[in-house]
Amino acid sequence: MSGRKTIQRAEGRADDQLRTVNFTRDYTRHAEGSVLAEFGSTRVLCTATVEDQVPPFLRGKKRGWVTAEYAMLPRAAHTRIRRDAARAGRSQEIQRLIGRSLRAVVDFEMLGERTVVVDCDVIQADGSTRTAAISGAYIALRDACRYLLDKSLVREDPVHGMVAAVSVGICNGALLLDLDYNEDSRAEADVNVVMNEALRFIEVQGTAEGHAVSQQDLDALLTLARKGIKEIVAAQQMALARTLRRAGR
Repeated sequence: MSGRKTIQRAEGRADDQLRTVNFTRDYTRHAEGSVLAEFGSTRVLCTATVEDQVPPFLRGKKRGWVTAEYAMLPRAAHTRIRRDAARAGRSQEIQRLIGRSLRAVVDFEMLGERTVVVDCDVIQADGSTRTAAISGAYIALRDACRYLLDKSLVREDPVHGMVAAVSVGICNGALLLDLDYNEDSRAEADVNVVMNEALRFIEVQGTAEGHAVSQQDLDALLTLARKGIKEIVAAQQMALARTLRRAGR
């Protein structure tokens, strides 16, 4: 980042520094997998449910499916959001992104004819909710598949890799990692990056506001995203290494 502008960020973060990232597993009692994902003040509850059915286009094919739903609770943001807003285009776009990201690391034949639905509910929003949702949803999916293994419902773990996501952007000329709401709302460019643990791209979504982004800046943003993804994957691995208490399941 030498030669680039820098800005004063909340909590004194450096331009290439993530907010504090934390994943709390087994956050709810009943779901096969549940995780509270925290990226600074952004908090997303991700719950994974195993259903013994598949969409019509997969019936009889001995293959499973993974899908996601996304919504923001009414007072997750600064003002109240109507509950029916979850059916609006933005939420549908985000939940499709989450679903695609998770499906990139799932062997559907190993999953069998069942569906894992991951619900991502934003309980507090401070920017980058979709990337926090993807990173937390992955852990919830892993725990749901571990549940299937523990119950001898699958022979092998259907999840064959890791998925994490992070936002990067340009704000007042500075290249920033993991944008909060204040930064995102005034960014000149905003890019959401999804990668696997090998730092290979699964999906990239980007938008320029006001002026176009140069190839040099885009390359720098993707390099910054790789740094963030590497750190998020490490946090995911640390969370997954903890032993869960699944009494009564």
